[in-house]
Amino acid sequence: MNISRHLKRLTLASMIACALFGGVLVASSSAGIQNQISAGKSAAASLQAQINAETTQIQKTAGGVAAAQAQLATIQAQLEQHTAQLRTVETQLMSARDRLLALEDKLHIAARYLAANLRSAYENGSPNLVDVILNANGFANLLSQVSYLKDAQHRDAEVVKVTQIARERVQHEALALGSLEMKDRSLTNQILQQRNQAATIEAALVKQQISQESARAASRGRLASVDAHVASLQKRYAAIQAAAARAAAESAAKAAEQVNQQAGGVAVNTSSMVQAPPGAPQAVQEMIAAGNAIATLPYIWGGGHASFQALGYDCSGSVSFVLNAAGLLSSPEVSGWFESYGDPGPGQWVTIYANPTHVWMEIAGWRFDTVALAQYGTRWARGGGEFAGFVVRHPVGL
Repeated sequence: MNISRHLKRLTLASMIACALFGGVLVASSSAGIQNQISAGKSAAASLQAQINAETTQIQKTAGGVAAAQAQLATIQAQLEQHTAQLRTVETQLMSARDRLLALEDKLHIAARYLAANLRSAYENGSPNLVDVILNANGFANLLSQVSYLKDAQHRDAEVVKVTQIARERVQHEALALGSLEMKDRSLTNQILQQRNQAATIEAALVKQQISQESARAASRGRLASVDAHVASLQKRYAAIQAAAARAAAESAAKAAEQVNQQAGGVAVNTSSMVQAPPGAPQAVQEMIAAGNAIATLPYIWGGGHASFQALGYDCSGSVSFVLNAAGLLSSPEVSGWFESYGDPGPGQWVTIYANPTHVWMEIAGWRFDTVALAQYGTRWARGGGEFAGFVVRHPVGL
């Protein structure tokens, strides 16, 4: 029996070691992919931050372009307004030149007229009032000659006056025209300079914006590549996890199948602890859990009788503790008392063996006995136990 038990333990240990080794390999592979995924996500976050910064800069540049375009539009509107004014001024200049030409013509005519009068006066002499009176043929002729003389003198004075006024107007118009032309050239040059500056600024900003958008497009391309790589790694990681889960399930199924073949389909012992088999009643599960709690505690005579909580337990104290945990016993009892406990005969899940000096039990195919504690260091054991001289009982329903 001991050789069989050791073989079973070696088989189970081998299966556990294989499962652990496979788990280590899967964990190592998963950890590597997880590290790559984390690195990819970190790179993606860095690229996204860079794209956000580039977008902010592009927005600022776009704002500068818009401001330059608005300024250029304002300057262009001013230039168009000034151009309209310039056309008006040019029309006024043309009119002023026409007037100036007319005045100059009048000045030339007046000058010629004065010259003719002076030449006539020089050649013929200028008549005076005495000559007019003496040479007059009657009073009517006298009045006519005097009136003519006065008219001639008046006309000469008017011609001189008109000539002076025309000369002054010509000079004034020439000065006004010169001032208008200078002012027109100055304003035109200023507005053209401003427009050229605004156009230069706009061109520089647009160039900068194109460069920034190209850089952002490159960053977005790198981000898309990183995102695709991360998605591929995540897909690969999910596949590894799924494969690991399937392998673990298959290993667990094979282990359970082999253990069930070796243990007869009953509870499994791992490290001095017993696991309740599938389909075990709740009371059986609670009894096994209670047995695990005290399985390795020392044997103390009378232990577990004063109270269910003790530092060690004897045989009847151990059985009492397990039954109490499942709600099948209200207070600790001595060994002989169990000869009349429950129903007679072996149970489906639990069987109690009792006489006046010793009591032990089987739970789901496992022996729970202080004698086993002395042999194996745990109250749990497979097989063995004393049968002769014991009354066989079991809890009702189990």
